[in-house]
Amino acid sequence: MVLFIHAADIHLDSPMLQLEHYEGAPADEIRRSTRRALTNLIDLAIEKQVDFVLIAGDLYDGDWPDHNTGLFFTSEVARLRAAEIPLYFISGNHDAANKLTKALPLPTNPDGSPVQLSSTKVDSVILEDLGVAIHGRGFRKQAETDNLSEKYPRATRDLLNIGMLHTSLQGAQGHAPYAPCTPQQLADKEYDYWALGHIHIREDRAIEGSCPIVFSGNTQGRSVRETGAKGCVLVELDPIAPPKLEFQPLDVCRWEICEIDATEIDRIDDLIQQCKTRMQAICANNPDRTSIVRVRVVGQTPLYSTLQARLEHWQSVMRQETFDIDEGSIWMERLRVKATAPREAITYDASGPIGELLQTIGSVSADPDAMAAIQSALEPLVAKLPIELVEDGDGVAWNHQDQIRQWLDEAEPLLLNRLATLEADV
Repeated sequence: MVLFIHAADIHLDSPMLQLEHYEGAPADEIRRSTRRALTNLIDLAIEKQVDFVLIAGDLYDGDWPDHNTGLFFTSEVARLRAAEIPLYFISGNHDAANKLTKALPLPTNPDGSPVQLSSTKVDSVILEDLGVAIHGRGFRKQAETDNLSEKYPRATRDLLNIGMLHTSLQGAQGHAPYAPCTPQQLADKEYDYWALGHIHIREDRAIEGSCPIVFSGNTQGRSVRETGAKGCVLVELDPIAPPKLEFQPLDVCRWEICEIDATEIDRIDDLIQQCKTRMQAICANNPDRTSIVRVRVVGQTPLYSTLQARLEHWQSVMRQETFDIDEGSIWMERLRVKATAPREAITYDASGPIGELLQTIGSVSADPDAMAAIQSALEPLVAKLPIELVEDGDGVAWNHQDQIRQWLDEAEPLLLNRLATLEADV
């Protein structure tokens, strides 16, 4: 029986996204979070006395501004060396983009072997005392579009075989299609476990009758696009027993989305109180770490106009209400209003201006050519915006037709409400 840790996508010293712009945000804590997650990984390996640690790509996060990132990694590996625990990692697309990776000497394992497997061929590390063969190949270039799995050998007989690969398999939303392959192609190698990286979501892509084909996810969420618990997988392999997999959280800051249905809420104070209550529950569910929360208001609510008219103000009010929760271990990152306004009951002539306006909105939404024209008009704007504004965890991109339809749906009740107000004033 062997016990090991499978981790990936550490993105050591990954830069902060936007939080530094907010007064009171835990920017320093978030900035250090990828390092602390790696420290937690090493602590876990030593505590569990694992046989070895695997990192399936993207240890780093592109170019470092200096050597301190690599030196920190070396210092953590030194702790494993002292505990007689080897570590093996393969380069991912972000590692391949790192120029300093090649300039800074890497540490070695307790037996003097390299910690990094080859990026030009498939390396097979045989651990005879454990009866294990570890097969892996890293990225030689950032955009690795070849099917690297084709070059992996078949399982070595009488050994437990583990494959390491940085891949998107057949593709995944939000991730470039690097080292494409299928679960069946991996299963055909007849290994006992596949340790995959690249997709920042934890999942097992095994097919019936195959070994686990596992994405461990990243060790620390870096933005609202990476919500929930992040960490590694503790794996126990036995030649005569089914594999045992146990998720181990490593994150020190956890991103969450708090969705509040405001359909039955008509007082802003009640909405603020519900927000605070929900934030307290999130904090209780994430002990011993900082929660970074985006609040999303949904439903059809009379508060829609009130919220939209002073969005920054109500965001600040809600954020202020979270400061005293559990000694500041939770932070409201942003308020997003995805609700709609209720349609006022007004009478109008279907053939008149109001009826014509509503027909125009409906016809645009249903007309593929009109939607394509709007989408095309938005593309130059979207190209100039930072990625965190275009795809910031609140649904689809700005120039996606579903987003445009949502805007049209939101515009209709606002126009009707405004027309109702004008009619009352007359």
